Amino acid sequence: MEQRNLEKLKYPIGHFVYSKKVSDVTLSDWISELEALPTQLEDLVMALNDEQLNTPYRPGGWTIRQVIHHMADSHHHSYTRFKWALTEPRPLIKAYDEKEWSNLFDANNAPIILSLNYLKALHAKLVYLLKGLSKEDLERVYIHPDGNVAVSLLENIGKYAWHGNHHLAHIEGIIEQKGWNRL
Repeated sequence: MEQRNLEKLKYPIGHFVYSKKVSDVTLSDWISELEALPTQLEDLVMALNDEQLNTPYRPGGWTIRQVIHHMADSHHHSYTRFKWALTEPRPLIKAYDEKEWSNLFDANNAPIILSLNYLKALHAKLVYLLKGLSKEDLERVYIHPDGNVAVSLLENIGKYAWHGNHHLAHIEGIIEQKGWNRL
């Protein structure tokens, strides 16, 4: 497969780009995207059967089932990072090997409803928290061990709004490619 086509399949909405100048409107949009994600995801995947859920979204990529479970795992980590940054000065977070997590039994076999329900509850708590943050709270950071990079809570909101849309686009792409939305 041509490198450009593979890159488009891997990053259908492009890479996350963060600008330190984030307007109140952009912040509000990001929070709204996080709020809408669980329902959008559920609406997109609930009619899929096991064969469809076990289809990779691209050659060499995760199955739709793995993507759904990955979203729950990743957003769980993000929520914890928010809490650490709000309660500790510049905490060094623990990274996790998302590829290895996606190879675990649950990511490959568990009913998607488990992660869909988890995302609903998690995002309800997350959005409630985010709507109550002050400008000063948004400037708080955690330290990511890969490069010891400081990540502000404001950046993390944008990153996870992008992350949800990124994986929605993966699933939408394979559904469209296979014509499953026309059934």
